[in-house]
Amino acid sequence: MRRTTTRLMAALALLPLAAHANAATDEATQVSFVAPPWPGVTVKTEIMAQILAPLGYANERQELSSTVGYKTLQTGDSDVFLAGWLPAQQESFNAAMDDGSIVDLGNNVTGARMGFAVPGYVYDAGVTSAEQLDDPENRERFEGRYYSIESGSTVSDFINDAKRNDTYGLGDWELLESSTPGMLSAVRSAYDEKRWVAFYGWTPHWMVPEFDMHILDDPEGIYGENQGRSDVRTIVAKPFSEANPNLMRLLDQFVLTADQQSDFIREYGLEERELETVAHDWLQNHPDELAEFLDGVTTRDGEPGLAAVKASL
Repeated sequence: MRRTTTRLMAALALLPLAAHANAATDEATQVSFVAPPWPGVTVKTEIMAQILAPLGYANERQELSSTVGYKTLQTGDSDVFLAGWLPAQQESFNAAMDDGSIVDLGNNVTGARMGFAVPGYVYDAGVTSAEQLDDPENRERFEGRYYSIESGSTVSDFINDAKRNDTYGLGDWELLESSTPGMLSAVRSAYDEKRWVAFYGWTPHWMVPEFDMHILDDPEGIYGENQGRSDVRTIVAKPFSEANPNLMRLLDQFVLTADQQSDFIREYGLEERELETVAHDWLQNHPDELAEFLDGVTTRDGEPGLAAVKASL
């Protein structure tokens, strides 16, 4: 199984419940998802909904911000959140964990990361670390410009601090901050003309396959510890977790790679394919992953879960 240590610990904690999944009926007939309007969690939630339906569970999606979503998980007005980004949501996460109202199942996306980014042709030319950005020849090719997202965001604070401190020689670089679509439009223009461009990037996102994006080494930790790596956690309301062992097994085993999520984000968010089609095609084209998700999971009335879901596709 593709589990982090956190996931494994969570799974072990739930073992007494999971062991009786075939013998006990989950209390829930419906799962209420916190679903902010982000392409990644939108598609992930639809994938999960298409798994749940043939298992005998309905679903509803609540389009809430992550901050509000943690509060509804705490009050029991929501059940599941598939986009618990840490450390970005650390304050809300800690508050809910401290009062014992949520259960953390660990990462559902492996390889999430953010930081200084360049297109593949720049990386292949030898720029692999942020330390190299201000090398004289490189600086000239980048025109001394760095593109980032909205002023006032957490990541904007990160790069402005680096500029003030002249980290990596960025003190006299031009910092161009705009909306995320504005930044990506500038990157698109440079990419189409094969000009050198340095920008704030993250994965999972469609920018990864679209621009052959690479995140540079960040030895000073401008974008966080461990080279800007992030967790994307599955968060569940604690009473819901205790009442639904079969669903908890499924949720615990639902794990994607950042590249997989980046691909379906591109299909939905960039190519604008229908949400239901993107999710359906992903499930149909990833039978091995589907089998892992449904290992030991049953329908709500105790029949083999994998067979039921396959039949629905």
